[in-house]
Amino acid sequence: MTQPVSPPRYDSGKAPATARTPAWRTLTARADVRTLSLLGVLAVLAVIGGVTKPDEFLDTRNLQLVLTQASVIGVVTVGMTFVITSGGIDLSVGAIVALASVWATTVATQEYGFAGILFTALAVGVGCGLVNGVLVAYGGMVPFIATLAMLASARGLALQITDGRTQIVTVDSVLGLGERDAYMLGIPPLVLVFAVVTVVGWLVLNRTTFGRRTVAVGGNAEAARLAGIDVRRQRLYLYLLSGLCCGIAAFLLIILAGSGQNTNGNLYELDAIAAAIIGGTLLSGGRGTITGSVLGVLIFTTITDIFALNNLQSDVQQIAKGAIIVAAVLVQRRTASTT
Repeated sequence: MTQPVSPPRYDSGKAPATARTPAWRTLTARADVRTLSLLGVLAVLAVIGGVTKPDEFLDTRNLQLVLTQASVIGVVTVGMTFVITSGGIDLSVGAIVALASVWATTVATQEYGFAGILFTALAVGVGCGLVNGVLVAYGGMVPFIATLAMLASARGLALQITDGRTQIVTVDSVLGLGERDAYMLGIPPLVLVFAVVTVVGWLVLNRTTFGRRTVAVGGNAEAARLAGIDVRRQRLYLYLLSGLCCGIAAFLLIILAGSGQNTNGNLYELDAIAAAIIGGTLLSGGRGTITGSVLGVLIFTTITDIFALNNLQSDVQQIAKGAIIVAAVLVQRRTASTT
């Protein structure tokens, strides 16, 4: 009886599918390494601060100040991370923060108290995000140009509202959130808000359909469209989210400064983009990490604090930030080339 002959096998030079390392495990391993690297940088900065100014840097009030200052730009960075992950950019976040802060601190707005200030700040942020989203998603404008136009317009409108003057907040319930009596277990309310925004942002990006669609649009918009994702609507939602984060940040800044100024949020767009990039979010889109972005914010804020405590000039601080950004981009390119 003739035995059946099995078909010839060809050696493709590749390991069987069962022996290959799953892609998600590779990405997770890289994310872990990146997170540990950022934590290492933060630890080194903490050691430097502790060695150069041990009594001042390690003081509880100074650490609270560092976290409080990180909270405002940190909330903006969470929104920026979503936009960059989708392959977009938002250059208007600083100007939106300024516009929302001055609109929310006008005499007419303050007459409505705490709720009026909070609602106005959020409404202005979301409104600006809506304009950005419509121009980019449905107007077909390049994100760089659309948000650059919003930057100029929002800054101009903020200057027109204030007439170049500082608007002092007189609502005690708002100012009280910045006092030490409002701290919960030694944690400032602003830091708690930042923590909530961070956790919600992480869950949305990593555990929801919205987050998966954001990554898909950033990775390949055409493939995402063919897969049934409404790319234009997704981009609109992302700029709305960015605007909402700017509104929250504006309210936090009002609490922190006790006033509204047209110069608020200056260079926030650059700080947010830089924090997201060094955190591991790809500027070309398709990959984003909330954890990395938050660590990036903490690194920059800690650098600023160390420079201030040691009375070093701000220009040296900017050079240090620029060097960190360049190094982060080079690492990203090297990682991408080995993928």
